[in-house]
Amino acid sequence: MRTVRRHTRIRTSPARRAVLALATAGSVLATPLFPAHAAEPPPPADLRADVNRDGLVDVTGSTDDSGEDTWNVGHGAVMLPNIDDDSKRCPVTTPGGEPLSDAKLAACNDAADTKVNGRADAADLARVRSVPLRHLPANAEGRVEVTTGAEHTRVFLRRSDAWVPVTPRTRLTATELRSGAELGVEAKDVIRNSAQWDGRTVIRLSATSGGETTSDSVTLRAAPLLTHHHLQQTQQVMVTEARGEDAWGRMQRKFVKDLRKEVEAAGITEPLITFDKYGDPWAQDFVEPAYVSMTGPGGTSQAMRVVLRSAQGREAGRALYEKLRGPDIGVVQAKGPDMNGRESLNSMGNLETIPPYTHNGRSFPAGRVIMGERKDSGVRPSQEIRTLLKSQGLQDPLLLDTSWLGVGHVDEFVQFLPADTPRGWKIGVADPQAGLKLLRDAQQRGHGATRMFSLPDSGDETDPKETIDEALASPHLVDDNTMAAERIAANLRILQRETGVTDAEILRVPALYTREAEQPTGDGEVIGVPRLTRMGAGSELPDKLRKFGQQKWLAEGRDTSAAAPQTVTTSAYVPGAVNGVLLSRDRYLAPRQWGPVVGGKDIFTEAVTTAYREAGLKVSYIDDWYTYHLGQGEVHCGTNTLRDTSAAWWHRP
Repeated sequence: MRTVRRHTRIRTSPARRAVLALATAGSVLATPLFPAHAAEPPPPADLRADVNRDGLVDVTGSTDDSGEDTWNVGHGAVMLPNIDDDSKRCPVTTPGGEPLSDAKLAACNDAADTKVNGRADAADLARVRSVPLRHLPANAEGRVEVTTGAEHTRVFLRRSDAWVPVTPRTRLTATELRSGAELGVEAKDVIRNSAQWDGRTVIRLSATSGGETTSDSVTLRAAPLLTHHHLQQTQQVMVTEARGEDAWGRMQRKFVKDLRKEVEAAGITEPLITFDKYGDPWAQDFVEPAYVSMTGPGGTSQAMRVVLRSAQGREAGRALYEKLRGPDIGVVQAKGPDMNGRESLNSMGNLETIPPYTHNGRSFPAGRVIMGERKDSGVRPSQEIRTLLKSQGLQDPLLLDTSWLGVGHVDEFVQFLPADTPRGWKIGVADPQAGLKLLRDAQQRGHGATRMFSLPDSGDETDPKETIDEALASPHLVDDNTMAAERIAANLRILQRETGVTDAEILRVPALYTREAEQPTGDGEVIGVPRLTRMGAGSELPDKLRKFGQQKWLAEGRDTSAAAPQTVTTSAYVPGAVNGVLLSRDRYLAPRQWGPVVGGKDIFTEAVTTAYREAGLKVSYIDDWYTYHLGQGEVHCGTNTLRDTSAAWWHRP
């Protein structure tokens, strides 16, 4: 928006005023006595930004001159929240070696200082340029101001190949105005609450020459913080690696070794990222990988990973600053009232992303977040994290009902998979009725005496021993899975209503659930275990199952004391196949099923493989029975993925 302010006054002598009066009266002296030497007015200030998002700031044509004061998903200049640490300057300990507080860890990033920390940091600045103002006099000067969003924005001026911060005292010289000034703009943080700051910044250039000031403004908005969806290629996998020599440590190291082989087989060349300091095995839960991006030089994506720390008091979240933060990787601490607790719904396993879609006039070009809530008790994920996600303006969170699940995470029953369909993806859901049918069919074929689980018999009383006949005769199994099927169907109706997905675009994966029952540990505590698992009358829980069963409860902050009231809730009975990891466009890693073996084949493995094969996926399996399954999670809960960030979120699906 250009404005002109004129400050010039014309002074005349008494004689000239008389001549002018006669001229006005129609005198013959109206013929000009003074030749016209009106100076050509200086060109108006003209500030440009990359409003058409082609990676260039056009100062010679008009492509970046139209709509510079507006911003929407498809148009308008973008700046990055510059919260990475390109020069690795941010400490994680005090000079004396003591750990920094969470607040101090979060306070350091590239936007926290008034310097441009090298070329990589400069690449994260959105460019704004002024159109060269030719023929300005030597006493002309310019000024740059942030008129909207100043608290959240920092502007640098490029001078002599260096970037200097713009302050209220900064003045552009006539030489700089003549040649055109280059500015670099960064947001100091992501958009956290659009009611307080919607991400918009307005920058104004004023140029003064000969007593006349003209000005022009451009609008930029902070790039939205976006979570990943499964149409974005996996580039790196993260997992917790154990240090201890106890049973869990040995089994977890084997899990990591097996995972590494699967990752390499999927063609992922980047090494595993392993968290080995804090011992929290649930790598899916304490972090949600996300990203911000704008168009860079040549139209390529200038992207920055941003890992979102869960709004919980999980110490493992500190590893994001200690191990991940650095060049092109920033960390956002999602604050909330649960920062001293571990409300399960605030775990990031309860956050998944629908791939891009358009339906009923609503478009989600970067996909849409889903999260679980407990409708029966009114408990929802942290208001702060939901506000942060909604404030980005692109992935408005959709809540599903996970009241029926013990842990309460959406990844326990639903996923989104790439598919060769016009939409480009399908919904994968757990199908308890299909799981019951597998058992009934095996029973009808005379295999009812087959053990329900084909785990190697270790001789431990905690090993599951029930048969197919005993499982089907249980007063719980049919009821539990009928209930689970109804709850899943209700959530599926919500997803279909919101996305337009048809029944033909739904992949149903056999599954079985069971409600938990309390089990004494023998040391005054109780934990939840699948209530179909035969522990023996009055038996105390041995160390092995206590270790693995208690892991999830402790990680989710549940009170496992004997006096704590325990509710009967649901978890996977057979390892949940939908709770796996999409490693590539055509490779899926599922938890090993350990189902009944009939005719030399695991009937659940066969059925799960067939289901995913129909979706064009090759399935491999990894054993997570003791490491994750007995802790009410699966391989997805224990891992995480960094995915490709190059997709342009401003392109509609």
